[in-house]
This record gives sequence, structure tokens and C-alpha cells, in this order.
Amino acid sequence: MARRALHPFRRRVRAAVDEMPEVEISEAGNIRSLHLGSETIQSSMDLDEPAELVLSYSRAMMGFLLWNDEPQHILQIGLGGGSLARFIDEYLPDAVSVAVDINPQVIAVARAFFQLPEEGDFFEIIEADGADYVKIFRGSTDAILVDGFDGLQIVDELTTEDFFEDCKRALSPKGVFVTNWWSGDKRYQSFVERLLNVFEGRVLELPSASHGNVAVMAFRQSPTLTQWEALKERADRMECRFGLEFGEFVNRLKLTNQHTAGHLLI
Repeated sequence: MARRALHPFRRRVRAAVDEMPEVEISEAGNIRSLHLGSETIQSSMDLDEPAELVLSYSRAMMGFLLWNDEPQHILQIGLGGGSLARFIDEYLPDAVSVAVDINPQVIAVARAFFQLPEEGDFFEIIEADGADYVKIFRGSTDAILVDGFDGLQIVDELTTEDFFEDCKRALSPKGVFVTNWWSGDKRYQSFVERLLNVFEGRVLELPSASHGNVAVMAFRQSPTLTQWEALKERADRMECRFGLEFGEFVNRLKLTNQHTAGHLLI
């Protein structure tokens, strides 16, 4: 989920399955966006720079790279317009990336209109329920990126303790679970409490720059990098490599999470 906006051009694509939200595409200037059953933008792509992350929430979701900048396997639950898939293909070319989406029309539209990476050994799209698909993994994926929205709200099945347990089992020892939630959702705090319970407190909240979205990260093991000075130094190096505002991420982590003068507490 992200921002609302008015667009001079809209293209509507009817859902293939009646109970799934209608898929729409809009364009404003050089930005193409995907919508699911509402004006809310789910994903956006810069037609001139397809690999760049347009929306602040998608950039915040990549904040996990502060702790693991060379993931070998990434599982995405929720394809949307493929923003994360394009970024991973460009900036993490050695990573195997699997994107799972339950909605066949989303997959069809993303393939047709959003310049997805070539599918093959390093990128694959699976049409499936992500809450079920994650169960096949056992300690073998380095990052799980979840962005599930049904057109009205965050998908309930992607916020349960059972789902979080399955994701925890799927992660490699240094793996991280990242989900995009909206802080204005009245259920938000209960989601966070469930995640804290499953991951034994190893949870961080990284607010995006706008619109109330939060990238919530949960770690299989406590991260070793917690000193503010070390995080800032690493953020400076990461900005050059990935073109994301990692320094701002560190500042927002400090504002939002428990810490001391010298350390992030997790």
C-alpha cells in the first residue's frame, strides 16, 4: 500500500477470478502504477529507470540490506508491479529471487506492462497462496519480503502467528522477514505484538518517508551490527552501492526503536 493520487490516464484490466480485486494501471508522466480494486497505489515504475524504487515504502523494505547485503535467496510474497523484483535483478544479480502471487491477473499485468526480469535460473514467478508456499522452505531463504493487500486491507492470512512461525522456519540462520504494514490500520499493534512473540523480540520498525507505511523487520537471530556509528558508516557505503537513503533509514530506526546512546537494542 502507498499513496493516493489522481492520474490523467487509466487502463482497466478485469480480474480473471471474481473474488479477487480488479487490477488497474495508471500513468502520470513517466510513472506507471498498479492498483488493486481502489485508488491506492500498490506499485509504481519509472519508465525511464525501471529498476529504481519509486515508492518510499518499497525503499524502506530494502533496509534489511544493512544487515545482509549479499542474500543468496529472496522470497517475495506479493508481486504487485514487480518493483522489488526489478531492484533485486539490477542490484543483487547473484541472488535467486522467487515472487509468489495468488492473483493470476496481477501476474499477467506485471509481465505485460511492468518490465519484469527475464524468468529463469535467477527469477521465477509462482502463482500460489504465499501463506502456503512458504511452508516448503526450511532454513533456506535469506529474506522474505511480504506485501500483501487484497484491495481493501492487509491480507489477514499474512498476519497470523502461524504464518510468522512458517516464515521463521523458512529463514536461514541470519535471515530476515520484512513486511509492509500501514501504521494507521487499527490492527497494526496487534500484528507487531504477534511478530514480537514469534521472533522473541527481534523486531524493528522502519517507517517509510511518507503515507504511514512501515517496513517491519524480524530477525531469525539477533543481528550483530547494532552500534550507531558502525551502522552510519555502513549506511554511507550502502548508499553509493544501492542508491537508497540508508543514512535516513538509520535515523528513522533510532527514532522508532528502543536504543541507548551507542546501540540499537534488539
